[in-house]
Amino acid sequence: MALPRPVARWLAAPGGGRVPSARARGERAGRPAAGPSPRGRGGRAGAGLFAALGLAAACGSGVQFHGGEYRDAEIAFRVGPVPESWRRVDQEEARLAFRDDAARATVVVGGRCGKDADDVPLESLTHHLFLQFTDRVPLAQRRFPLDGREALRSELWARLDGVKKHFVVYVIKKDGCVYDFVRVADTADPARVGEFDRFVRGFAGHGATEDP
Repeated sequence: MALPRPVARWLAAPGGGRVPSARARGERAGRPAAGPSPRGRGGRAGAGLFAALGLAAACGSGVQFHGGEYRDAEIAFRVGPVPESWRRVDQEEARLAFRDDAARATVVVGGRCGKDADDVPLESLTHHLFLQFTDRVPLAQRRFPLDGREALRSELWARLDGVKKHFVVYVIKKDGCVYDFVRVADTADPARVGEFDRFVRGFAGHGATEDP
């Protein structure tokens, strides 16, 4: 359930999660990445940082993301408004990933169904995301209602390989699925964090999907 180490390194890198893929360069927020790879967006817990987020393969089916609505072969959900400063990037093990270059921040969204959706508490799901990180300094954690369920929002500082980052994490369980939202940045800018909060609070889970 810990974040896969390659993903953890990607998030904690000095670039804050810059993706080298040619498909990712220049992508604007809300638009599908050019030529998205269907691999690596599913949700096999334990495969790494993104695996912990349930960001695994979409089983060969195309990913759709339009008007805040995300859908692939395994899962569907809605998110809130995507800020203009966010550009969508391609990270093969993420459901969605965005980069805010001005804020030096990265946002990743994960979802998985049928795995630890009922038995594992929200606090444990959150804790497991950071097993590979050190010097964890919790700042705040609270529960609140989201899409008719209880969500857990956590804010903390943590290090991976000596790189210190600020994290804001949301975890929610609904209808047999677990959804994770992670923002990682160099600084704790309240205005930028507020944009992320609004993005998450527009969430609605549609549950598991099947190929047509």
